[in-house]
Amino acid sequence: MKTIGILTSGGDSQGMNAAIRAVTRTALNSGFRVMGIRKGYLGLITGDIVELTATSVSDIINRGGTMLRSARCLEFKEEAGVLQAVETCKKFGIDGIVVIGGDGSFRGARDLTLHGVPCVAIPGTIDNDIVCSEDTIGFDTALNICIDLVDYLRDTSASHNRCSVVQIMGRNAGWVTLEASLATGATVTLVPEVAFDFHADVVEKIKKGQELGKDYFIVMVSEGIFFNVKSNKNYEYLQSLGINNAADFAKRIEEETGIVSRESVFGHVQRGGSPTAHDRILATTMGKYAVELLGQGISNRVIVVRDGKIVDLDILEALSMEKPFDVERLQMANMLNI
Repeated sequence: MKTIGILTSGGDSQGMNAAIRAVTRTALNSGFRVMGIRKGYLGLITGDIVELTATSVSDIINRGGTMLRSARCLEFKEEAGVLQAVETCKKFGIDGIVVIGGDGSFRGARDLTLHGVPCVAIPGTIDNDIVCSEDTIGFDTALNICIDLVDYLRDTSASHNRCSVVQIMGRNAGWVTLEASLATGATVTLVPEVAFDFHADVVEKIKKGQELGKDYFIVMVSEGIFFNVKSNKNYEYLQSLGINNAADFAKRIEEETGIVSRESVFGHVQRGGSPTAHDRILATTMGKYAVELLGQGISNRVIVVRDGKIVDLDILEALSMEKPFDVERLQMANMLNI
């Protein structure tokens, strides 16, 4: 192996740049050339590729987003797209690729490996929804952003004696919502993985808080509770109540409790900003490990955190795993918080 490529795919996450830096400098120190593939698999198809040097990745460890950019690429889901990507690798002399992204990106890495381009994948997503890994690059930063925003929101909620319904980004997973709720003391925590009862778990909880003298509330909901997907145990139930989004949720709380309620949707702001120390170090360690695997001729692997340690798994094995939601942790949050 003489040349290693790097691409970032899917949604961006804080720490991707730290991973790019680690991959580049580890590869260069090992005697490899490094090619940066811009705009993910789309750039691999179109040939949007630049050579990276030690200098070109300077001063990016602290930056959010991805210097290589990212883009959705429907063409890569087809055989013709994969074959075109393989031809691009031949044209630029790319012998192996480090793919940074989510589970969809892992499937692309698997397809490339099966077509003769060795790949190693690194989990980069704020959602922490990679079933084979306990942690992902960007999760800790997104979590801390949510904590800061809820702390800010608490001030105005208390000033106006309001209920704030906070919608947390996380796609179909409730991990960011759960951990942010534990860290901020939200009155109610709702995630797609666990069914809830609006009256018992939301209305009665707020009324109980009012009886205890509390006059403002934070209700934290994962955006996934509004999605019609298999992992969501609440979609049809919420539809039956006429609740389609966070605004509907807040309106219904106000109708049931009499407390003025407003929604706050954090959205893509969770993906921005400088990565935390945790995400920088995780990304750096995973990036170095990925190059070492490719240098040893090992591919079709995904680097994960298992039992607190960074290890590698076969991509197909990793994609077939399940990641059960921590229901006990959710129960703890809802028990302790009022």
